[in-house]
Amino acid sequence: MARVLITGGAGFIGSHVAELLLASGYQVRILDNLTPQVHGASQRAPDYLNADAELIVGDVCDANAVERALRGVDKVLHLASSVGVGQSMYDIVSYVQTNEVGTATLLEGLMKHPVSRLVVASSMSIYGEGLCRDPSGALVGPKEREVAELRRGQWELQDSQGNKLTPLPTPESKQPALSSVYALNKYAQERLCLMVGKAYRIPAAALRFFNVYGPNQALSNPYTGVLAIFAARILNGRPPMVFEDGRQRRDFVHVSDVAKACKLALESAVDGETFNVGSGQSRSVASVAEDLAEVMRRPDLKPQITGKYRAGDIRHCFADVEKSRVQLGFAASVDFAEGLAQLADYLAGQIAEDQVEKATEELARRGLVA
Repeated sequence: MARVLITGGAGFIGSHVAELLLASGYQVRILDNLTPQVHGASQRAPDYLNADAELIVGDVCDANAVERALRGVDKVLHLASSVGVGQSMYDIVSYVQTNEVGTATLLEGLMKHPVSRLVVASSMSIYGEGLCRDPSGALVGPKEREVAELRRGQWELQDSQGNKLTPLPTPESKQPALSSVYALNKYAQERLCLMVGKAYRIPAAALRFFNVYGPNQALSNPYTGVLAIFAARILNGRPPMVFEDGRQRRDFVHVSDVAKACKLALESAVDGETFNVGSGQSRSVASVAEDLAEVMRRPDLKPQITGKYRAGDIRHCFADVEKSRVQLGFAASVDFAEGLAQLADYLAGQIAEDQVEKATEELARRGLVA
């Protein structure tokens, strides 16, 4: 069976993909720098990582480490990335270095060690605001919200005449609207991989992940997925902190479904394409916070609605998954209630350092929260 290299494979999503690929008969090699923000100060391999995966501790920006990791590899899943809209808006050099220079380093390595397949993890963040319909029924890509609007609590999307826009599932055909450094990074990652893949005849695909949740999330990382951030608060007896009015809508997809999408993409013949990886359903952020507190048996911890906004945040975005269904054969199968129950089981044995308020203070100090 083929050997797959997973960059960033010791992390949340990568560990689940490694598990699935190993169970399917693949050999798995992982390149991961075990960054402290995700793995703690000890920088040890996480207990959840399958011991049958070969782990190379190294940085994707290190050409020598990349060259070593690529030897004898048949396919590559590129997950290595600094993740987080808020942090990306002030830790700019680090994000560009890891996400863009790291991807470029990997691609230069692939010129010397070509593979039969390259799949890169992109993000729903590249869409900015999701697709909408205006009062006339026309489909529109909303403009970025104005700071003046946000400061007076005007959260909902409007057209130029002040009419409310209705959010719709967002297809891959929507034009990117890059509203954060992280979004720019992810768009650069996917374009680099598809562009260089085409030039060097390496079949490539990009997967645009929506809000991934499930076991193995880094609970002490205040810039990780929103459900992990909420969980860290609840585990410490504090209410989940929700920005704006909590009615912003997102698409939550279980990590086991995401792992299946990665496997399908690695085994597919599609080339040069981008695919949404989401559930195809939308939920308000406040309702998700309430649902999580309920399954964690802390229904008393109601969401703390801050009425504040963060630079780079968008209002609504959820996935149109038709293209992924038709071309990849992907459809999410984990029901949200079932997925939350699984997450609650995992959380029951976890200890999390709640750094949300510290991270929010840092953003506020830099004028990125108001």
